Amino acid sequence: MKTIGGRVSGVPPANRIDRTFARLRERGEKALIPYVMLGDPDVATTEALALAAASAGADLLEIGIPFSDPLADGPVLQRSAERALAQKVTLADALALVRRLRAKMQIPLLFMTYYNLIFQYGDERLANDAAAAGVDGLIVPDLPPEEASPLETVARAAGLYLIYLIAPTTPPARIKLIAKRGGGFLYYVSLTGITGSKLPALDEVDRSVRAIKRVTDLPVAVGFGVSTPEEAGRIARVADGVIVASALIKRLHAQPDPASRLAELAAYLKSLKAALAPR
Repeated sequence: MKTIGGRVSGVPPANRIDRTFARLRERGEKALIPYVMLGDPDVATTEALALAAASAGADLLEIGIPFSDPLADGPVLQRSAERALAQKVTLADALALVRRLRAKMQIPLLFMTYYNLIFQYGDERLANDAAAAGVDGLIVPDLPPEEASPLETVARAAGLYLIYLIAPTTPPARIKLIAKRGGGFLYYVSLTGITGSKLPALDEVDRSVRAIKRVTDLPVAVGFGVSTPEEAGRIARVADGVIVASALIKRLHAQPDPASRLAELAAYLKSLKAALAPR
Protein backbone atom coordinates (compact mmCIF):
# COMPACT_ATOMS: atom_id res chain seq x y z
CA MET A 1 0.00 0.00 0.00
CA LYS A 2 1.66 3.24 -1.14
CA THR A 3 2.25 6.19 1.16
CA ILE A 4 2.12 9.82 0.17
CA GLY A 5 3.59 12.41 2.56
CA GLY A 6 3.70 9.79 5.28
CA ARG A 7 0.03 8.80 4.81
CA VAL A 8 -1.61 5.78 3.20
CA SER A 9 -2.83 6.66 -0.28
CA GLY A 10 -6.60 6.84 -0.60
CA VAL A 11 -6.99 8.27 2.90
CA PRO A 12 -7.94 11.97 2.73
CA PRO A 13 -5.18 13.97 4.46
CA ALA A 14 -6.45 16.00 7.41
CA ASN A 15 -3.82 18.73 7.46
CA ARG A 16 -4.00 21.55 4.90
CA ILE A 17 -0.30 21.08 4.16
CA ASP A 18 -0.89 17.49 3.03
CA ARG A 19 -3.88 18.48 0.95
CA THR A 20 -2.00 21.33 -0.71
CA PHE A 21 1.02 19.25 -1.71
CA ALA A 22 -1.24 16.42 -2.91
CA ARG A 23 -3.20 18.86 -5.10
CA LEU A 24 -0.04 20.43 -6.50
CA ARG A 25 1.44 17.00 -7.21
CA GLU A 26 -1.65 16.03 -9.21
CA ARG A 27 -1.26 19.20 -11.28
CA GLY A 28 2.48 18.84 -11.74
CA GLU A 29 3.01 22.13 -9.87
CA LYS A 30 5.43 23.18 -7.14
CA ALA A 31 4.64 25.13 -3.99
CA LEU A 32 5.42 28.81 -3.56
CA ILE A 33 5.99 29.57 0.13
CA PRO A 34 6.60 33.25 0.92
CA TYR A 35 7.46 34.65 4.35
CA VAL A 36 6.07 37.70 6.14
CA MET A 37 7.17 39.06 9.51
CA LEU A 38 4.43 39.69 12.06
CA GLY A 39 4.40 43.37 12.98
CA ASP A 40 6.75 44.74 10.30
CA PRO A 41 5.89 47.57 10.12
CA ASP A 42 2.66 46.78 11.99
CA VAL A 43 0.12 43.98 12.36
CA ALA A 44 -2.42 45.57 10.02
CA THR A 45 0.16 45.66 7.23
CA THR A 46 1.13 42.05 7.91
CA GLU A 47 -2.51 41.04 7.54
CA ALA A 48 -2.83 42.92 4.26
CA LEU A 49 0.38 41.36 2.94
CA ALA A 50 -0.78 37.87 3.91
CA LEU A 51 -4.05 38.30 2.04
CA ALA A 52 -2.25 39.75 -0.96
CA ALA A 53 0.18 36.83 -0.95
CA ALA A 54 -2.66 34.33 -1.11
CA SER A 55 -4.25 36.26 -3.97
CA ALA A 56 -0.93 36.42 -5.84
CA GLY A 57 -0.49 32.65 -5.86
CA ALA A 58 1.17 31.67 -2.58
CA ASP A 59 0.43 28.02 -1.87
CA LEU A 60 1.52 28.15 1.78
CA LEU A 61 2.48 31.13 3.94
CA GLU A 62 5.17 31.40 6.59
CA ILE A 63 4.48 33.94 9.34
CA GLY A 64 7.60 34.93 11.25
CA ILE A 65 7.23 35.64 14.96
CA PRO A 66 9.90 38.20 15.90
CA PHE A 67 12.51 37.18 18.45
CA SER A 68 15.42 39.12 19.92
CA ASP A 69 18.08 36.50 19.09
CA PRO A 70 17.14 34.90 15.74
CA LEU A 71 20.17 32.68 15.20
CA ALA A 72 19.20 31.52 11.69
CA ASP A 73 18.25 34.94 10.35
CA GLY A 74 20.47 37.16 8.24
CA PRO A 75 20.62 40.98 8.37
CA VAL A 76 17.41 41.56 6.39
CA LEU A 77 15.26 39.40 8.67
CA GLN A 78 17.08 40.62 11.79
CA ARG A 79 16.19 44.21 10.94
CA SER A 80 12.65 43.14 10.12
CA ALA A 81 12.39 41.46 13.54
CA GLU A 82 13.73 44.59 15.23
CA ARG A 83 11.09 46.72 13.58
CA ALA A 84 8.42 44.21 14.60
CA LEU A 85 9.67 43.96 18.20
CA ALA A 86 9.31 47.73 18.46
CA GLN A 87 5.58 47.11 17.94
CA LYS A 88 5.65 44.76 20.98
CA VAL A 89 3.93 41.96 19.05
CA THR A 90 3.53 38.58 20.74
CA LEU A 91 2.44 35.03 20.01
CA ALA A 92 -1.03 36.07 21.11
CA ASP A 93 -1.04 38.68 18.33
CA ALA A 94 0.05 36.01 15.85
CA LEU A 95 -2.80 33.73 16.91
CA ALA A 96 -5.31 36.57 16.62
CA LEU A 97 -3.99 37.36 13.14
CA VAL A 98 -4.43 33.76 12.00
CA ARG A 99 -7.99 33.68 13.33
CA ARG A 100 -8.78 36.73 11.20
CA LEU A 101 -7.01 35.32 8.15
CA ARG A 102 -8.86 32.02 8.41
CA ALA A 103 -12.11 33.84 7.72
CA LYS A 104 -10.70 34.88 4.34
CA MET A 105 -8.18 32.24 3.19
CA GLN A 106 -7.59 28.51 3.40
CA ILE A 107 -3.96 28.11 2.32
CA PRO A 108 -1.74 26.46 4.96
CA LEU A 109 -0.30 28.88 7.51
CA LEU A 110 2.99 28.19 9.28
CA PHE A 111 4.57 29.84 12.29
CA MET A 112 8.33 30.36 12.02
CA THR A 113 9.62 31.09 15.51
CA TYR A 114 12.21 30.23 18.15
CA TYR A 115 11.73 27.82 20.99
CA ASN A 116 12.18 30.34 23.80
CA LEU A 117 8.88 31.96 22.86
CA ILE A 118 7.09 28.60 22.72
CA PHE A 119 8.63 27.51 26.03
CA GLN A 120 7.41 30.67 27.74
CA TYR A 121 3.93 30.22 26.26
CA GLY A 122 3.85 26.49 27.00
CA ASP A 123 4.21 23.64 24.49
CA GLU A 124 0.76 22.14 24.87
CA ARG A 125 -0.99 25.47 25.23
CA LEU A 126 0.67 26.79 22.08
CA ALA A 127 -0.11 23.64 20.11
CA ASN A 128 -3.77 23.70 21.10
CA ASP A 129 -4.20 27.45 20.63
CA ALA A 130 -2.41 27.42 17.28
CA ALA A 131 -4.50 24.53 15.96
CA ALA A 132 -7.70 26.19 17.15
CA ALA A 133 -6.73 29.42 15.41
CA GLY A 134 -6.00 27.65 12.12
CA VAL A 135 -2.23 27.20 12.09
CA ASP A 136 -1.03 24.10 10.22
CA GLY A 137 2.64 23.79 11.09
CA LEU A 138 5.49 25.08 13.24
CA ILE A 139 9.06 25.75 12.08
CA VAL A 140 11.45 26.11 15.02
CA PRO A 141 15.04 26.48 13.75
CA ASP A 142 16.71 26.19 17.15
CA LEU A 143 14.88 23.02 18.22
CA PRO A 144 16.66 19.87 16.96
CA PRO A 145 14.61 16.66 16.66
CA GLU A 146 16.63 15.04 19.45
CA GLU A 147 15.12 17.60 21.85
CA ALA A 148 11.77 18.14 20.18
CA SER A 149 9.73 15.17 21.41
CA PRO A 150 7.62 17.11 23.96
CA LEU A 151 6.57 19.75 21.42
CA GLU A 152 6.25 17.25 18.58
CA THR A 153 3.94 15.03 20.65
CA VAL A 154 1.52 17.78 21.63
CA ALA A 155 1.66 19.34 18.17
CA ARG A 156 0.71 16.10 16.43
CA ALA A 157 -2.04 15.48 18.97
CA ALA A 158 -3.46 18.89 18.06
CA GLY A 159 -3.18 18.24 14.31
CA LEU A 160 -0.10 20.40 13.72
CA TYR A 161 3.12 19.41 11.99
CA LEU A 162 6.52 20.23 13.43
CA ILE A 163 8.55 20.92 10.30
CA TYR A 164 12.25 20.13 10.58
CA LEU A 165 15.19 21.69 8.79
CA ILE A 166 17.93 19.81 6.92
CA ALA A 167 21.24 21.52 6.11
CA PRO A 168 23.89 20.73 3.48
CA THR A 169 26.08 19.45 6.31
CA THR A 170 23.45 17.08 7.74
CA PRO A 171 24.87 13.51 7.57
CA PRO A 172 22.82 10.76 5.87
CA ALA A 173 21.92 8.97 9.12
CA ARG A 174 20.51 12.16 10.59
CA ILE A 175 18.59 12.93 7.39
CA LYS A 176 16.85 9.58 7.83
CA LEU A 177 16.02 10.46 11.46
CA ILE A 178 14.63 13.85 10.51
CA ALA A 179 12.65 12.37 7.63
CA LYS A 180 11.13 9.80 9.96
CA ARG A 181 10.21 12.40 12.57
CA GLY A 182 9.07 15.14 10.20
CA GLY A 183 5.62 15.90 8.89
CA GLY A 184 4.05 18.13 6.25
CA PHE A 185 7.28 18.74 4.39
CA LEU A 186 11.02 18.91 4.99
CA TYR A 187 12.69 22.31 4.90
CA TYR A 188 16.02 22.07 3.09
CA VAL A 189 18.33 24.94 4.02
CA SER A 190 20.27 25.46 0.81
CA LEU A 191 23.36 26.92 2.47
CA THR A 192 25.37 26.66 5.66
CA GLY A 193 25.05 30.35 6.49
CA ILE A 194 22.14 32.58 7.48
CA THR A 195 19.04 33.65 5.58
CA GLY A 196 19.62 36.02 2.73
CA SER A 197 23.10 34.72 1.91
CA LYS A 198 24.01 34.00 -1.70
CA LEU A 199 22.48 30.80 -3.05
CA PRO A 200 25.13 28.13 -3.64
CA ALA A 201 25.65 26.42 -6.98
CA LEU A 202 22.30 25.02 -8.04
CA ASP A 203 23.88 21.69 -8.98
CA GLU A 204 24.77 21.27 -5.29
CA VAL A 205 21.18 22.00 -4.27
CA ASP A 206 19.92 19.50 -6.85
CA ARG A 207 22.18 16.74 -5.56
CA SER A 208 21.22 17.38 -1.93
CA VAL A 209 17.49 17.44 -2.58
CA ARG A 210 17.68 14.24 -4.63
CA ALA A 211 19.57 12.57 -1.79
CA ILE A 212 16.87 13.59 0.70
CA LYS A 213 14.07 12.38 -1.56
CA ARG A 214 15.68 8.96 -1.82
CA VAL A 215 14.96 8.35 1.88
CA THR A 216 11.50 9.92 2.28
CA ASP A 217 8.21 10.46 0.52
CA LEU A 218 7.67 13.78 2.32
CA PRO A 219 7.75 16.86 0.08
CA VAL A 220 10.99 18.84 0.19
CA ALA A 221 10.93 22.65 0.05
CA VAL A 222 14.09 24.72 -0.41
CA GLY A 223 14.76 28.00 1.36
CA PHE A 224 17.59 30.39 2.34
CA GLY A 225 19.05 32.35 -0.56
CA VAL A 226 16.33 31.99 -3.20
CA SER A 227 15.61 35.38 -4.74
CA THR A 228 14.95 35.27 -8.50
CA PRO A 229 12.36 33.53 -10.66
CA GLU A 230 15.24 31.83 -12.51
CA GLU A 231 16.57 30.34 -9.26
CA ALA A 232 13.09 29.31 -8.17
CA GLY A 233 12.38 27.62 -11.50
CA ARG A 234 15.65 25.71 -11.47
CA ILE A 235 15.11 24.51 -7.90
CA ALA A 236 11.55 23.48 -8.74
CA ARG A 237 12.89 20.91 -11.21
CA VAL A 238 13.85 18.71 -8.27
CA ALA A 239 12.19 20.19 -5.15
CA ASP A 240 8.50 20.25 -4.26
CA GLY A 241 8.45 23.84 -3.09
CA VAL A 242 10.44 27.07 -2.88
CA ILE A 243 10.57 29.31 0.20
CA VAL A 244 11.28 33.03 -0.25
CA ALA A 245 11.93 35.21 2.79
CA SER A 246 14.80 37.72 2.83
CA ALA A 247 14.45 38.66 -0.83
CA LEU A 248 10.76 39.41 -0.33
CA ILE A 249 11.22 41.35 2.92
CA LYS A 250 14.00 43.42 1.33
CA ARG A 251 11.76 44.33 -1.60
CA LEU A 252 8.88 45.27 0.66
CA HIS A 253 10.97 47.45 2.97
CA ALA A 254 12.27 49.40 -0.03
CA GLN A 255 8.74 50.56 -0.84
CA PRO A 256 7.65 53.93 0.61
CA ASP A 257 3.99 53.25 1.38
CA PRO A 258 1.49 50.42 2.02
CA ALA A 259 -0.01 50.50 -1.48
CA SER A 260 3.36 50.14 -3.17
CA ARG A 261 4.30 47.30 -0.80
CA LEU A 262 1.19 45.38 -1.80
CA ALA A 263 1.86 46.01 -5.49
CA GLU A 264 5.49 44.91 -5.14
CA LEU A 265 4.53 41.74 -3.27
CA ALA A 266 1.91 40.81 -5.86
CA ALA A 267 4.21 41.39 -8.83
CA TYR A 268 7.14 39.54 -7.27
CA LEU A 269 5.14 36.52 -6.14
CA LYS A 270 3.38 36.24 -9.49
CA SER A 271 6.77 36.19 -11.24
CA LEU A 272 7.96 33.42 -8.89
CA LYS A 273 4.76 31.44 -9.29
CA ALA A 274 5.04 31.63 -13.06
CA ALA A 275 8.55 30.21 -12.80
CA LEU A 276 7.20 27.25 -10.84
CA ALA A 277 4.61 26.33 -13.47
CA PRO A 278 4.89 22.91 -15.17
CA ARG A 279 7.27 22.84 -18.13
